[in-house]
Amino acid sequence: MNKPADGTVGKALSVLDEVAQFGRPVRFGELLAQSTHPKASLYRFVQTLTNQGMLSHNPETGTYTLGLRLVKLAHSAWKQASLSTVARPYIEALSLQVNETIHLAQMDAGQVVFVDKLRANDRFETMAQTGMVAPAFCTGVGKVILANMTPERRDRALQQQAFLPYTPNTHISIASLLPELEVICTDGVAFDREEHETGIISIAAPLKTNGGRIIGAISIATSTTRHTLDSIQAFRADLLATANSIGEEATNWQFPSVT
Repeated sequence: MNKPADGTVGKALSVLDEVAQFGRPVRFGELLAQSTHPKASLYRFVQTLTNQGMLSHNPETGTYTLGLRLVKLAHSAWKQASLSTVARPYIEALSLQVNETIHLAQMDAGQVVFVDKLRANDRFETMAQTGMVAPAFCTGVGKVILANMTPERRDRALQQQAFLPYTPNTHISIASLLPELEVICTDGVAFDREEHETGIISIAAPLKTNGGRIIGAISIATSTTRHTLDSIQAFRADLLATANSIGEEATNWQFPSVT
């Protein structure tokens, strides 16, 4: 007889997933409202994860975020996947070309993991940092990966989205997001229209092997004080050329398929 796959460890890991899906510091009450665990069990998991450094607790605000230990583990895991090593020379060149911030991302369990970041200047900063987990439904890199997934994988990933309203521009449902994914699929690029951070916009392209397998995404991110959604269209050709070069370089490497 097979044992249940989740067990105690699986349940604790599901709590980490729930915290990550908020994409911001979360109170215990908010976590409890959407969790499938009873209050006593959830509290025990949260305390254990905090003690182990997988979660971080801010006593002043009473909120929890992903802990530094988890971030370090995630960064190490994705670094070993080598996509950042393959892509680094190309994103360095792109950053110099456009003089803007470049994000390199992959997807795991429906969430975006930033595996590299290059800042061309210090005039603005984005929340994304190497090793950080972010929502897919409201980021340029996340939406362009979702748009290029197989229908089965996309449906599974969409069910893993929290659809929290980070800004007035954020999609808050699958029904709202799907039409844009169809446009992205046809257009070849995705835009973040201040959907995750107010004042930050981006244009993103998918990273595909020569066989068409989606392995990640890159984006050019900037602030609304520097560019508009119209003006970042000028980056499209350079972005797509860079994405194509990374995809060709990565074709013979073994990278995990996005899930």
